[in-house]
Amino acid sequence: MTLLAALFSHYRRHPLQLLALATMIVLATMLWTGVHHLTSQARASLDQSESAVAERQQVTRADGEPVSVRDFVALRRAGLCVMPWLEVASPGAGRIVGVDPLAAACFDRSAKDNEPWRGELDGAPFVDISEAAGLAIGQKGQKDSQGVLSLLLSGPDSGSALPSGYRIAPFTVGPDTGELGESFLLNLDALGMLVLLISALLLRSVYLLGLAQRRDSFALLHRFGVPGRQINRLLLLEIMVLALVCIVPGVWLGRWLATGLGSGFGRALEGLFDTPLYAGQDGGWLVPVATMLAVVLVACLADVLRPLARRLSVAGRGQSLLPALVLLAGIALSVWASALAWLFVAVAMVFVAAGILAPFLIARLADWRAGGEEDPLSRWRHRELSVLARRLALPLVALQFAMAMVLAVQALVTTFESTFDQWLVQRLEADYYIEVPEGADASLAVDWLSGQQELAAGLWHRVIRGQATLMNSVGESGPVVDVFALGPIGPLVTGWQLFESVGAPWQSLAEGQGLMVNEQLARRQGVTVGDTLSLKLGHKAIDFPVLAVYPDYGRPAGEILIPASALPTDFETGFQSLSISPGTLSMETVTSGLKQIWDVEQLTVRDNRAIESLASAIFDQTFLLTRAMTVLTLILAAIALLLMGWVFFSTRAWYFRLLVVWGLPRRQAATQLTRLSLSLTSAIALLALPLGVWLTWILVHRINPLAFGWSLPMAVYPRFWLELGVLSVLVGLSIAVLMRRQLNSPASAPESASALSGGER
Repeated sequence: MTLLAALFSHYRRHPLQLLALATMIVLATMLWTGVHHLTSQARASLDQSESAVAERQQVTRADGEPVSVRDFVALRRAGLCVMPWLEVASPGAGRIVGVDPLAAACFDRSAKDNEPWRGELDGAPFVDISEAAGLAIGQKGQKDSQGVLSLLLSGPDSGSALPSGYRIAPFTVGPDTGELGESFLLNLDALGMLVLLISALLLRSVYLLGLAQRRDSFALLHRFGVPGRQINRLLLLEIMVLALVCIVPGVWLGRWLATGLGSGFGRALEGLFDTPLYAGQDGGWLVPVATMLAVVLVACLADVLRPLARRLSVAGRGQSLLPALVLLAGIALSVWASALAWLFVAVAMVFVAAGILAPFLIARLADWRAGGEEDPLSRWRHRELSVLARRLALPLVALQFAMAMVLAVQALVTTFESTFDQWLVQRLEADYYIEVPEGADASLAVDWLSGQQELAAGLWHRVIRGQATLMNSVGESGPVVDVFALGPIGPLVTGWQLFESVGAPWQSLAEGQGLMVNEQLARRQGVTVGDTLSLKLGHKAIDFPVLAVYPDYGRPAGEILIPASALPTDFETGFQSLSISPGTLSMETVTSGLKQIWDVEQLTVRDNRAIESLASAIFDQTFLLTRAMTVLTLILAAIALLLMGWVFFSTRAWYFRLLVVWGLPRRQAATQLTRLSLSLTSAIALLALPLGVWLTWILVHRINPLAFGWSLPMAVYPRFWLELGVLSVLVGLSIAVLMRRQLNSPASAPESASALSGGER
């Protein structure tokens, strides 16, 4: 007991050290738990979004009449798992979807791929079906406001037990997003690992400060005969007890903060973004507690990190050569890596090297500036900046990583938003989508539409879906690709973005002079514009020149776009539809005319504008959650730097007070400290910019092509750089306030500041 009292007497003499370490564990746990919780929410939200817009099956009446509540009751009594889906157009709120959580319970027991969503939805566009029904009843007198009821069917084989008078029909509220969501989640996972690294660095910085200040106590205990191993065991016990005491409230605070950011923050911004957030998902406590306990033990007690800490603290000219070489090697590997594993190795190399070099560069630049200054105060300020860069290396590097991550996430989320919106507009350019009934002759509809004078030319086209086989140079069959045939080629598609193309590509396509390929096919087969592809369409192989390469985000399959006139008569059609923007011609006239031509009582007609609005509203919720994650990371990293600066500057108060002792007025001394702190935070913000831009390039141009076969457009946002610059100034001013307080507080003799090698003057 005497040994324990002697070992832990440091905290009785320096209670702020214990408070700082406990606070840092709570903050680090709060940081990662909050980000983990928000990421889990984003994953669940995106999964719900994927399920909500994915194609499913619905039950319709064989007589063509719309389904009603009576049909729902009859189907449920027949033992079928059906769920009502009521869509209502709400003025000012867009499309509202009413669902019945009780009726959806049977979906949870069916196959995973057939679940409409997991968990509960809270807020528009999803509401309780009673609320949607009340809204529909209240707006019956308004045009296009009455709700449209659909009965979703669960399970691929449920249709075999349908009662007479009913049939199965496809149901979807938007195009398949495919791997777009998977790509977003992969980037979230990579950024979550970076957040964990930042948390470890922040915690390590505070713990090293405490070790440095306890070094003399450890040496005294060793002289009294206490073995070093016993001291290490007691330190392990100390950190485990402290971790368990602090991690649990940290996890609770992280979940509370994530819930606040994910609901309160998001709902406050609802007026700006016009979309609320999903309700938080209730995850378990085991994963965050176990993860943070492991991080605390590794960050505080792993001997492997001590050489890195020394390198960050006292790096010299010779020691900077190896990190520089590692940095260059990591950048080169990130450019030429052909596998995700090697790409992640390259990212780790770059971050480790950048973390080592950043404090060294600031210190070397400050020393160089000090050597050229004649003013004693300027020389002192630059020398002190060099000391601070070395002694606050770990929290500075953590802030650098946090700023770089925020830059990358901001660019990633904005890019995903713009990409998704553009891709959705391309796929839903026409106002309405009409499915060609099975067995109907689509050419009759084409002739009828061509004869409608009120229908603007080029604002409709026929879509033919199927598959073709690529043939190699020796005539052997290769991979199967999707066929996307259009006719006529008009303004609904000529505005599509193209990566590369020949001159007048759409005109050439309309004249049947070639085809276009999506990015996935071009990457996998090494196809470029001007190449010739041999396709087996039906029973005959036909050669087509490649006119253009177009982006096709989120789809894993290779696809070719050809004019419908180029399809041979024996081509096996898988699916046909019509895309129409009626203009001055009413949609009722179009549907009634097509019903007469095809002699059917019911047509599947979908409003693409409503689909676009609903899909955008759903996916925007995920992007808001990710923005909340970046705000949380940056704020807590800045708080950690302030906390570390507070503890560190209290050990250097004696040095700061020397300025006043030497005759400098207190206000001028405070001004020098303000310039010093602003220089420190501004320098680390400048070093974070290239790292953030490089990380953005990795996320959008390297991870996606290697993982999914398609890339995202690269974009940077200088306005956000300015916002981060303002934040760095605010952090610097806050540190200056702490430093000014040291001038007014009693000062003790100088102590060792923050490294195992001792302090500096």
